[in-house]
Amino acid sequence: MRIGIDARMVYYRRAGISRYTLQLVEALARCDSNDEFVILQSFKSKEPIIDRPNFTQRRLLTPSHHRLEQLTLSLEVSLLGLDVLHSPDFIPPFYRNCRSVITVHDLVFILYPHFLTKDAARYYGQIDQAVRRTDAIIAVSQATKRDLMRLLGVPEHRIKVIYEAASPYFRPLKKPDLKQRVRGRFGIRTEFILFVGTIEPRKNIPTLLRAFRRLLDDYRLDVQLVLAGAKGWLYDEVFQLVEELDLSKDVLFLGRVTTEELLWLYNVAQVLVTPSIYEGFGLPPLEAMACGTPVIASNVSSFPEVVADAGLLIDPNNVEELTVAIWRVLDDSELRESLIEKGLKRASFFSWEKAAQETLALYHDLA
Repeated sequence: MRIGIDARMVYYRRAGISRYTLQLVEALARCDSNDEFVILQSFKSKEPIIDRPNFTQRRLLTPSHHRLEQLTLSLEVSLLGLDVLHSPDFIPPFYRNCRSVITVHDLVFILYPHFLTKDAARYYGQIDQAVRRTDAIIAVSQATKRDLMRLLGVPEHRIKVIYEAASPYFRPLKKPDLKQRVRGRFGIRTEFILFVGTIEPRKNIPTLLRAFRRLLDDYRLDVQLVLAGAKGWLYDEVFQLVEELDLSKDVLFLGRVTTEELLWLYNVAQVLVTPSIYEGFGLPPLEAMACGTPVIASNVSSFPEVVADAGLLIDPNNVEELTVAIWRVLDDSELRESLIEKGLKRASFFSWEKAAQETLALYHDLA
């Protein structure tokens, strides 16, 4: 069988959907040597994202999220002789001569359109047509499946829930000099709270900043807040708030970090805080738990099914509740050890090998 996977997004950014695509491709390479895979990449990409005998790269001229994308992509895909096309960015070509599967990560653009730029809202607004045109839909969580059924009326039998997972690369490290190495690399002077994600409105960073300000004022802790992630969109409020709250000396924005640096940060951080208003899955909490790092996450959307009782779940709109949760993790050693133990166990429940096998079975069912 000849399977195409649209990986053009990987060239433009390495977060979110791109990370999902990379992990899926790598896991498929580990578990399938019989089928032929065609990885569709941007014409700007210099190197293939995977090097396996049954994986070939095809550079496409159609840019990701271009206004004429669905028409030009249709022409390019029709020449590839595919049996199945998988669109992880969940907008398939208008026309195709093969079966189609899309992955829907979330419906934030329907629930919270003000969190997106106009261009992003316009692009993802094609979701109505996408779910009608495709042959099968992968949802990355039960929460996303429920949203698809409730908001778009998609029949349950057309949706397959296949969970993501943390990369096997994320693991506890036992290096005595790691803390000093991380502090030296990033200019961190003390223990720190970690946030991982793109700087964008739905990540709810202003609530985290306000909770951090209260933590410093009310509990007098010598701790910093470190944010690892690239600027996304509509981020001006975040940087303005840092100035208004007088947090410039205590908050560090690292921008995009390498996978190795992210592994180090997870292992050294006192706690990962993910106060998002909405996530279709939420990978950073799972990666942190896999590294033995305590997690605080929102009690909404997919977080309860991903984190379960292995982390502290808080109301993302309640600054005081988030402040107290962070203080508890920093102050209570017994709670920390309990969360670390539960987190490692919870992270092991998810696996990319399982996700790849379930996705491969769906490809075969379609073909």
